[in-house]
Amino acid sequence: MSFGTAPKTVAPRVPLRHGEGDKEHLTSFGGLAALSLDALSSVAYGPEAIVLVLVTAGASALRLTLPVTLAIVGLLVVLVVSYCQVIAVHPDGGGAYAVGKKDLGATVSLLAAASLVVDYVLTVAVSLAAGAASLVSAFPSLGHHMLGMCLIGLALITTVNLWGIAESARALMLPLVLFLAAVFGVIVVGLLRSHPAAVVGSAQPVHISEALGTVVILRAFAAGCSALTGIEAIANGVPTFRQPRARRAQRTELMLGALLGAMLIGLSVLINRDRVAPRGGVTVLAQLTAGSFGTGWAYYASNIIVTLVLALAANTSFGGLPVLMSLLSKDNRLPHLFGLRAERPVYRYGVIALAVLAAVLLIAVDAVTDRLIPLYAIGVFIGFTISQTGLVRHWYRRRSPRWALHAALNGTGAVLTATAAAVFIAGKFTSGAWVVVLTVPALILLFSRIESYYQAVGLELDLGVLPHPPRPTASLVIVPVGSISKVAEHALRAALSLGSDVVAVSVHPEPEEGTAFRTQWEQWNPGVRLDTLNSPHRSLVHPIVDYVRRAQQGNRQVAVLIVEVQPRRWRYRILQNQRGLLLATVLRAGTDAVICTIPYRLTTR
Repeated sequence: MSFGTAPKTVAPRVPLRHGEGDKEHLTSFGGLAALSLDALSSVAYGPEAIVLVLVTAGASALRLTLPVTLAIVGLLVVLVVSYCQVIAVHPDGGGAYAVGKKDLGATVSLLAAASLVVDYVLTVAVSLAAGAASLVSAFPSLGHHMLGMCLIGLALITTVNLWGIAESARALMLPLVLFLAAVFGVIVVGLLRSHPAAVVGSAQPVHISEALGTVVILRAFAAGCSALTGIEAIANGVPTFRQPRARRAQRTELMLGALLGAMLIGLSVLINRDRVAPRGGVTVLAQLTAGSFGTGWAYYASNIIVTLVLALAANTSFGGLPVLMSLLSKDNRLPHLFGLRAERPVYRYGVIALAVLAAVLLIAVDAVTDRLIPLYAIGVFIGFTISQTGLVRHWYRRRSPRWALHAALNGTGAVLTATAAAVFIAGKFTSGAWVVVLTVPALILLFSRIESYYQAVGLELDLGVLPHPPRPTASLVIVPVGSISKVAEHALRAALSLGSDVVAVSVHPEPEEGTAFRTQWEQWNPGVRLDTLNSPHRSLVHPIVDYVRRAQQGNRQVAVLIVEVQPRRWRYRILQNQRGLLLATVLRAGTDAVICTIPYRLTTR
């Protein structure tokens, strides 16, 4: 007789809850839409920033626009390759923060985190303010509503991201495609034309304020590097991608680098060929658009698309900062609630915190872009430098094949980004960069103090140490009652299930009322003893708190059970007596009793 193999027991397939599967995570193209709009839309102001610096040395200095752009694109290549390495080494996200924590120590990681928090908040504010300014350029009548438009846009983007990161990516795919088509259309059509189709804006005289030299070129390079902000968001948001997460994130980073580099070079070629200088009332990109398409419908359509994408570029921060804040909370450097996720893969507390900070900043500067630009890009270049330097240390420690080549690449990038950060701080310190210089150390101090708090709490609670086995103690359950009703019956039944020693407590302003209530209690005879307290000052809370304190004397565990009446309709809840909530709050603050609240749900109202 032969025996076959025993049949395998197949566990029943448990259906995934909403947000647990890969469906709610990002594809490579979805990641480009959700996490890269900030970097891609920077072509609307990056080349213009170069022109604004070079023109201070005269119109002839505009010929250096293309060489400066090529240097920036070279740095872009280094950063893209570097962040692909960061993604491989730190697939849990975190970018510069993760690199700094592993390879450069706690202090440097805190500097990276503080710098990235500042940059992400500024990205939201700058993107929304720039989008509103672009729309006002086309429709001047909206000029008095810029702040309102920014706050409405912020509310919409926040709502989409609270719904889910995958939903935000789907909502941004069409604007991304239209933006890429518009910009590449400007480049291709412009290159095919022998001269601009139209000129827009009012001519402005060129005032030469300094001689062309190394300082001007460095300032132009640093200003143009604002086009590189946002490329770190993919490395920070790796956990939001579908499996295999690291590979998809690397693919998205490479796509971003290729598209951004091509657009920067193409636009700079047009600026260099046509000697495009700043003109009143229009942006440099608008001038290039008019030069390619004229001033017909294509011109207005392209400007509206650019406006929309600039506003939506704020979504990059909503994909990156909540993940970074979750990592900080896991390291005990932010409140632990920032590490909580909803059923969808969304760190909602991080999303809300980012929205609040961005709204405060927009209100503080009245949504004026020029007030935000001096603060912009400093934080992200500090992060760039830290991630590059950390990778140099990483390659030196591992000594893997071709480690010297990798270290040289990252070291070059670190020098370039550190130079750009130093030029930014020195050149814009008095124009507002001092705010960032003060804010970053303040955030570092905040993170350190929070970490110290959690360490002290851990020591006091003996976290990680086995405590003594608990010993049973005598217990008392106290039930405050105000009247004899179904609510009192519900409370006493629940209290008797918690312990055998139960006492009901009632408070009365006059002794006669207490005597009458005791008479009714004896007639009801619920099997629970009653203590009545006199309160001449008609205070309900303090007599009960004093009673609980007296009951806690000795080695006895005291629990207080409070019933909350809950109407079926939420609009009636404000009509209910809130004394139970007040009593629970005061008891938690003034006693060591266990506070239990149970609902009594109404069925008719």
